[in-house]
Amino acid sequence: MSCRPQVSGQTEVRNPSRRSGAVRTAAIVNLGCKVNQAEMESAARHLRERGVGIVNGTGGATSADLVVVNTCTVTAEADAKSRHAVRRARRANPGAEIVVTGCSVQVGRGAFAEADPAARLVDNRHKDQLLTELEALIGDGRSEAGGLGVSQVRGALPTLSGVEIDGIDDGRAAVERTRAFIKVQDGCSFFCTYCIIPAARGAERSLSPSTVLADVRRALRAGHREIVLTGINIGTYDGGWSERGFRGSHVRSTLTLAGLVRRILDETDVERIRISSIEPQHVDDELLRVWTDGASRTLPHVHLPLQSGDDGVLRRMGRRYLSADYARVVERVRAAIPAVAIHGDVIVGFPTEDDTAWRRSIDFIRSVDFAGIHVFRYSARPGTAAVRMAGAVDEPTKKARAAELLRLAATARARRAESHAGEVADVLFESRLADGRWVGHAADYVSVAATAPATAPAEQSLVNAIGRVAVDGVDPGAGDRAIGRILSVTPPARPPSFPLIPTGVTDGR
Repeated sequence: MSCRPQVSGQTEVRNPSRRSGAVRTAAIVNLGCKVNQAEMESAARHLRERGVGIVNGTGGATSADLVVVNTCTVTAEADAKSRHAVRRARRANPGAEIVVTGCSVQVGRGAFAEADPAARLVDNRHKDQLLTELEALIGDGRSEAGGLGVSQVRGALPTLSGVEIDGIDDGRAAVERTRAFIKVQDGCSFFCTYCIIPAARGAERSLSPSTVLADVRRALRAGHREIVLTGINIGTYDGGWSERGFRGSHVRSTLTLAGLVRRILDETDVERIRISSIEPQHVDDELLRVWTDGASRTLPHVHLPLQSGDDGVLRRMGRRYLSADYARVVERVRAAIPAVAIHGDVIVGFPTEDDTAWRRSIDFIRSVDFAGIHVFRYSARPGTAAVRMAGAVDEPTKKARAAELLRLAATARARRAESHAGEVADVLFESRLADGRWVGHAADYVSVAATAPATAPAEQSLVNAIGRVAVDGVDPGAGDRAIGRILSVTPPARPPSFPLIPTGVTDGR
């Protein structure tokens, strides 16, 4: 176990007032990507199974005996937020055991030792042993109430993630609690010049299909209607083994991502399936055939990171395509998947992105006609090749370009929502708004708010139900949200085994 400091091979007990087995409540603070979310919700599930209550221990009315902080290092701002989260957790829970893990710990361990000298630090290289560390804190290595002892949890961290844990300190939890995130892959060896993730997560590795299928079945038994396959570089999924090619490519593998999706469709009764994000060069004909064959269970929503629409910037970023390649992938996806919504990521202000390159980039982005865009300002990361590049873009210019792109992104989301007017959409309901309308996501991930029929009981909950909604237009109070009337409702086939009303979270992203 890589926990600081260590004495005679054992983790030092730094909080003598906290005796082993005294942990009755825990809080989880999750920063960063869906993979982080998947890992921490799995840890939270294990804590709940051991009789530990999950609370909001980061400033709420209830303090926690144990706080787990999962950090992110995708930008310098993410590092700063991660350190702040640790300090905030300590202020709110001065007597707690605090375990800090994740990407930021992996690349900047010393900063967390300074932020909280009493925290237990678990880097990503030892993250598979996180459950063992938690078990040592809560159970003294013994099985209690049917739970697992330390000797029984030394395997990999479970990969199933459904937002089923009340108290996850992440705003996404409130709107994703009906959706199960299943981690199928970790790591990346592409080494884009702006990215620290290969150093933080290591090279690609995949979960076996049997493990993934078991996790899907667990999610379905728990009552989830939709699963999202997630990974750091999910297109490199190889079934647990591959013969490596150049820079992370596969010469041979036991199972491709497309093959995994087909097995999930063939061997489970999953109703809705998405892929969280996939590199454009990994969208091959096999994957598109599977997605076409699986309709309407495979949803018409594809997230393709772009990062820049200028070829010179793409080359200096170390991306594996140019704008014309990306455009061809978009064309193929749209030809294969009717009414598909394509989302993308864009980094603004990368070194050497002068005004001419920026105009080329934003013109290309307009030509793609995205349904949604995630906008990031470039942040120099020590340890990446880009920090040595000339042509740095000043902060005011970055902010101005980000603002321009955010306006374009808002217009794209509103246009997509408006395109549903006059149609009927299948919406997985996730929460109820203050005005009584139910809100959720359509198959293409457009947010939809809908009124229940007047004959429906006022106390009836539609969370985790799929409703047929006649879409009338766009919500005047939220331009990227469609509005309509519920025509019919398909309740879950089995009652959920997870809490549908989380506590201690915010309702939003």
